[in-house]
Amino acid sequence: MRLRSNALIDLSPLRQSRSFRLLWTGQLVSLTGTQLRLVAIPYQVYLITGSSLDVGLIGLFQAIPLISLALFGGVIADRVDRRRLLIVTQIGLATCSAGLAIGTQLGFANVAYLYAFTALGAAFSALDGPARGALTPSLVQREQLPAAMAGVVILTFGVAGAYWIDVASFLVALVAVTQLVAPPREVRVHPPVGRALVEGLAHFRASRILFGTMLLDFLATFFGSPRALFPFYADRVFAVGPEGLGLLFAAPGIGSLIAALTSGWTKRIQRQGVAVLLAVAAWGLAIAAFGLMNDGLFIPALVFVAVAQGADTISAIFRSTILLTVVPDHLRGRLVAISSMFFLGGPYLGQVESGVVADVISPMFSVVSGGVATLLSVVGIALWAPEVLSYGTPAPERSVERGPSRGA
Repeated sequence: MRLRSNALIDLSPLRQSRSFRLLWTGQLVSLTGTQLRLVAIPYQVYLITGSSLDVGLIGLFQAIPLISLALFGGVIADRVDRRRLLIVTQIGLATCSAGLAIGTQLGFANVAYLYAFTALGAAFSALDGPARGALTPSLVQREQLPAAMAGVVILTFGVAGAYWIDVASFLVALVAVTQLVAPPREVRVHPPVGRALVEGLAHFRASRILFGTMLLDFLATFFGSPRALFPFYADRVFAVGPEGLGLLFAAPGIGSLIAALTSGWTKRIQRQGVAVLLAVAAWGLAIAAFGLMNDGLFIPALVFVAVAQGADTISAIFRSTILLTVVPDHLRGRLVAISSMFFLGGPYLGQVESGVVADVISPMFSVVSGGVATLLSVVGIALWAPEVLSYGTPAPERSVERGPSRGA
């Protein structure tokens, strides 16, 4: 859902390089296509079942492979040619989207079929994320590029058409990755897989600032992510149809984009941990406000969702800076993988949580209570990990000097 950027480390030399442009051009194209799939699958499940719980279970089939394979993906990313690994993952993700397109077009894509391909795609993503995150000094997080076109695409070309467009986007990304020339890496003797996993976990456990910020991200998105309820809100609350559903999925991306483009001020913030806490609190408040919206308040609802994601993007900027500052290159793949277990596991498992609460009580209660639980999580993390409150980064000049040495 989010794009991790780094406001404190000077990345301009990397951004000027052909390899960096190719990597991110491919990523942005594939993410744009993926938005169609991320809208089409819950929309298709909701059309088949009419159940927010069934939509929420999509998150479970994403979370299980992502969490279980993330650590091994990090170990692999630290051992093999990351460019070749990205080629494999792009082919795998394109194949998954093709399977969804064929099953939908031929009429045999039932809920179990959609769940199965969701899980398979998540497994490839568990390998893709650490490789991409370790290959560049900035981290890819769940980004929602504008997806308003998803509703129009579904209306014009159908759900199968949306999946085929996603396939095409991965093919474009694959071409970009094959042209990538990765920078040379330090030659290291790699320990056995088990020892490598333990080494990464030990570094993570020893860093309370990493653990605290990642746990906060997990709790915020576990309790406060309303994504699984967007089809319900579009259909039953706002009555805006698939076009409106596309706008609901697009609003977070718009908020994230605005926050990223105006994030220059973040380089003046030295109390990074406090900034994370405040940004997550803003996310929780905006999510709770969205949950209170009803018929006739669709535009304010979009604004609240955009504000929530904008706050979350600011939080991600600071968290990625913290991670880059404290993690050495030879551990980056594993620490990115551990981080992905939190920032991907949170929203995906959160879809299940929100669907269950919506089914047992009500969708509105699910969203509002999730926002409130996020605020309580901020207080809890601040009390449990005072290192988050006290953490501060070096001055920008020192970060600029140190930045290039951390590139993979």
